[in-house]
Order: sequence, then structure tokens, then C-alpha cells
Amino acid sequence: MRHNAIILVGVCGLALAGCQSVGGLRGETSQQKARQAAEVHTELGQQYLQRGDLQTALQKLLLAEKYDDSYAPEHTVLGVLYERIKEYPKAEREYKRAYALEPTKGDANNNLGAFLCRIGKVDEALPYFKRAVADPFYHTPDVAYANAGTCLLKVGQLQPALADFKQALALNPKNSDALYQTAVILHKQGDDFHASAFVQRFEALGLASPAVLKLGYDIETKLGDQEAARSYARRLRDQFPDSEQARSLPSGSPP
Repeated sequence: MRHNAIILVGVCGLALAGCQSVGGLRGETSQQKARQAAEVHTELGQQYLQRGDLQTALQKLLLAEKYDDSYAPEHTVLGVLYERIKEYPKAEREYKRAYALEPTKGDANNNLGAFLCRIGKVDEALPYFKRAVADPFYHTPDVAYANAGTCLLKVGQLQPALADFKQALALNPKNSDALYQTAVILHKQGDDFHASAFVQRFEALGLASPAVLKLGYDIETKLGDQEAARSYARRLRDQFPDSEQARSLPSGSPP
């Protein structure tokens, strides 16, 4: 499953339609012009990153940093880039720099917490999710709750994780990660009746993944609904034939 992680910045719109030129307007201070330049180059860096042109993205982001090192979003996007190329110490430095510049912002806290969780620093990560949801202006607190739950699962804390996923779903009933992970926990706890309902809610979003289809197969098998189990197995083989989950289906399971 996709891990709710980084909320990338939208500085001036995807096509920079709302950005002024780097030269700025008359009457602007040099500091304002530097910030404007950092915003433009951060947006460009993010666009190149999304296209997969990592070298150009890095050039733009380092240029943004040169213009104005105090612009938090450039550090967030640099963190994403360094993480993608597996330079984890540099990524951690950038996420922490973004947090240091905006220590009360939900995005900065959630992004740092999610990164720390991904590299296995669970105890260090968890407080950042609490700080994220404490920001009254944070637009997606359900993401932070879902990330906290996923982080707790890494250390086997099922009940606290389940509580966080329920918080996420109370805020956003369509949070796909929270729906999936709740189904996983309930299945592990033997509550397959309710686990099945969460898989169905996930599927109602129009999403599909090998992990969800295999979970649906396992749940329906435990419930004894062979027709539903066959349906999940068939969809898994048809839609994701090369997936690990499809290969893990019992060889004798009905096609």
C-alpha cells in the first residue's frame, strides 16, 4: 500500500501561471525578490522531480536554496529528492530543516515523522504526528493519523494503531490507507466479518491493488464464502498476474 507521506508544495500553481518573474516588481526589497526567486525555482524543481528528471530538479532546488535558505518548502522537496535517490542522511537533514523553519505547521511535522518512520526511527517519529494534528490550520490531519497508525504497526502495537486509523477515518471516511490497514488489523485479530466491510469500503473508492485483493481473498476464505474468495483470486490473477500476491495464491485455488 502507498504510505501517506509527503505533501509536496504548490507554490504558484502547476504551470507557474500565478508566479511573477524572478525580477519582481518595482518597490520590492531584495529580500522579497530572493524569496520570490526561491519560490519559482522550488516549483520548477518539484515539477522536474515529478517528471523523473532528478538531476535538473536538484539543480533548481539548490538554486532556490541559494536565493533563500529560509524558505521551508524547498527543503521539503529536497528531502523528497534525496530520499528517492537513497541519500537518507541528506534527506533527514532537509526534512528537519523544513521542520525547524515551520515547527508548528502540520505538513512539516507530518513529513518529518513519516520519513523517520520509513527509515525505522519509530520512537523519534511518533511525536511529530501529534504535533501535526495539533495544528488547527492543517488541512489533512487524517493523513498524520494514518501515518501514525502505520508507524505503530511497524513495532506491533495493533490497538494504538487501530485507534489512530479510526481517528483518521472519523476525519476522512475515504482515507484509503486507514481503510486498508484497519481491515488488516481486524483480520489479524480474527474479526473477519468487520474486516470484510472495510475492504468493501476501500473498493468503493474505485481503487485496486494486489495487497487489497489478496487481503479480500484471505478474509473471505476465513469466512467460508468460497464464491467471494474465488472472485478475489480471479481478479488478482487477471489484474496483477506478476504480483507477489498472485503468486502466493494456493495452486489449487479455483481460477
